[in-house]
Amino acid sequence: QVQVVESGGGLVQPGGSLRLSCAASGSFFSLNDMGWYRQAPGKQRDLVATITSGGSANYADSVKGRFTISRDIAKNTVYLQMNSLKPEDTAVYYCNARGYNWRRLPYDSWGQGTQVTVSS
Repeated sequence: QVQVVESGGGLVQPGGSLRLSCAASGSFFSLNDMGWYRQAPGKQRDLVATITSGGSANYADSVKGRFTISRDIAKNTVYLQMNSLKPEDTAVYYCNARGYNWRRLPYDSWGQGTQVTVSS
């Protein structure tokens, strides 16, 4: 079982910055892709950014140039640095971790989410 726990959300003014962190723990054979998704009230959950174990990153068009995803392989942790935040970035941000367990079966684990509110 792989557990995923996010931290770092909060209230920030437009134009401000926040850094989200997400740590994966438990017993697993591999931890491959990690990423961030977000869900605003009344909307579906959308991809924000993902990063592979090799460090290749992918971003939603809406956050390119403002958000940066990074990863500490040794700590099984992924970060999301969010700059130039806009009110439309307000959402619950979820961390995702994917890989294989010791039986070589895939897992797809989600955190509980952390609220990010951008408002003056």
